[in-house]
Amino acid sequence: MSKDAGRQEKPLPRRAFLSQALAMPVAGALSTLHQPGSAESIKLVSPNGSVRLEILWRDQAQLRYQVKLNNKPVIETSLMGISIDGANLGQPIEVGKVERYGVNGKYPWRGVHSTAINQANGAKISVTHKASKTRYTVEARAFNDGIAFRTIVPGDGKERVPDEATAFRVPDGSTVWYHDFEGHYEGVHTRKAISAVQAGEWAAPPLTIKLAGGAGYAAITEAALINYSGMGLQADGQRGFSARLGHAIPASYPFRLRYAADQERLAKPAAIAGTITTPWRVVMVGADLNALVNCDIIHNLAPPPDKRLFPRGVRTTWLRPGRAVWKYLDGGENTLDGMKEFSRLAGLLGFEYNVVEGFWQKWTEAQMRELVDYSRRQKVGVWFWKHSRDLRSAEARRQFFELCNRVGVVGAKIDFFDHEAKEIIDLYQALLEAAARHQIMVDFHGANKPAGESRTWPNEMTREAIRGLEASKMPARSVHNTTLPFTRLLAGHADYTPVHFGERRRETSWAHQIASAAIFTSPVLIYGAHPQRMLENPAADLIKSLPSVWDETLALPVSEIGEIAAFARRHGDRWFLAIMNGPAAKQVKIALAFLDKDKYQAMLVRDARDDAAAVNVEQAGVSQGDVLTIDLRAGGGFIARFSKPPNGAAR
Repeated sequence: MSKDAGRQEKPLPRRAFLSQALAMPVAGALSTLHQPGSAESIKLVSPNGSVRLEILWRDQAQLRYQVKLNNKPVIETSLMGISIDGANLGQPIEVGKVERYGVNGKYPWRGVHSTAINQANGAKISVTHKASKTRYTVEARAFNDGIAFRTIVPGDGKERVPDEATAFRVPDGSTVWYHDFEGHYEGVHTRKAISAVQAGEWAAPPLTIKLAGGAGYAAITEAALINYSGMGLQADGQRGFSARLGHAIPASYPFRLRYAADQERLAKPAAIAGTITTPWRVVMVGADLNALVNCDIIHNLAPPPDKRLFPRGVRTTWLRPGRAVWKYLDGGENTLDGMKEFSRLAGLLGFEYNVVEGFWQKWTEAQMRELVDYSRRQKVGVWFWKHSRDLRSAEARRQFFELCNRVGVVGAKIDFFDHEAKEIIDLYQALLEAAARHQIMVDFHGANKPAGESRTWPNEMTREAIRGLEASKMPARSVHNTTLPFTRLLAGHADYTPVHFGERRRETSWAHQIASAAIFTSPVLIYGAHPQRMLENPAADLIKSLPSVWDETLALPVSEIGEIAAFARRHGDRWFLAIMNGPAAKQVKIALAFLDKDKYQAMLVRDARDDAAAVNVEQAGVSQGDVLTIDLRAGGGFIARFSKPPNGAAR
């Protein structure tokens, strides 16, 4: 146990803590104003005035809403609501008191940047469903980079069955990117004009939108997914997407493969006892891709962590971001000696972790400790893989995490969830709590998209929910890779297991592969390549220096979804420029204006002109006023590191 944990009193039970957190007054509230609702609508405007959310109830007939960015439509007038036991509480209704408030705060974060900004104007709207006399609250917030709303229906402990009555109508002329649920969240995004989306099509959030006429971008997803089923989206064929809950979403192939006996049970709507609090329905909004990439809404809306478990939040001492080696995609032995060798090589790379697949379960505790002790001498921590099926009971969770803690394992990679039914969402929460009590970090695989869990449970260091390098048969990996930073990764961290120098990389180049490690955000960054191959790569020095968390991120203007992803990212006083190119060769010019006025020593890793399985490495002195000209092959890439020399002047 760490000193942090040793001084703390016993944490609240998980459900009690979450219930209190969800009911807390907003941290950083500026003011509260009570006023009666108007006869027609209420408007919420973001602190900077650019984003507007209007909730409408004309003639008290039906709750609706619309979203605008700079007075241009992002979501056209759409239904807002919830049904309880089959009754739509959004119609007909009577609107009562409106309580307005402000939010202004910030807190330490990890991943895209090191400080999250939480600024919004909010309101709590009292609503009565006329037919059933049910009273409930609609809570909404307008941020500078999006909007969110949720519904809170009080209850006395009786079980009731909620369902969704909310929709999102996308403006005509928009382009959307989404994938279906056949692979759960390991899909390949389709790009479509909104007019071409057919009724009945499924979309796994986040669904990304490029608005027509240069009006900006948006993405639809959810936050604070607790004690509820996960949300999917289903197209209506008229530019709209309806929110649907886990029971209604088609069971994925991975779920049908592993849990066929559970299909019928999880296809039924889930009941909730007591107060029903929906997750926040979120529309991220930005004038450009950089605004979406840096959006903090999802974790802002999640409850903050329990200080008795996480006394310093994401900075709690036993939570350590880092890089990991992994024996799965690129050779190695499934033996104790094989894992000791991986830990030795991880130490040579300067990586912090070694992720061990399920064969560890054949070892004795003495062998487990032998690996942990050897790895510790290399300054490497060990993670163990575990099937989620084996952790469905509280006792099984206790035994597993006690074992990890006892032998010195620092993290658990827990796999095969494959569904968004409420009982699976509850399992995520139970696992994170049990792991936190034993100071174990977590990586979820076979998982759904993140919805802010790592704010409430900062021991969640990453999760998969992405079609990464485990999927070896992809004819257009370069399109996929240049789409992900502006679609799936908008929801949060992703364990793509980047970087491979063999055939698995398909048409992408070595430079593209190395750049992916600097673009795909994952506070525990697990590499796909064999560590010996990374050590032997001409760009090994740069690979060794790549961090897993960032102080600052800029998605550069040259970026286009599915065509090119270009990020400038800062860690401490070092900057990295990483570019993944799509299927068409191109030349780009990148101004180094993101650097400060000092001189920098640059290490530049470029595509080799005639060989995708090679790189050209250069050293150069650069400064803020320089412009780099970069030739990118089809599926190519580029990555550079900019460091301040010890003597303050570039050589």
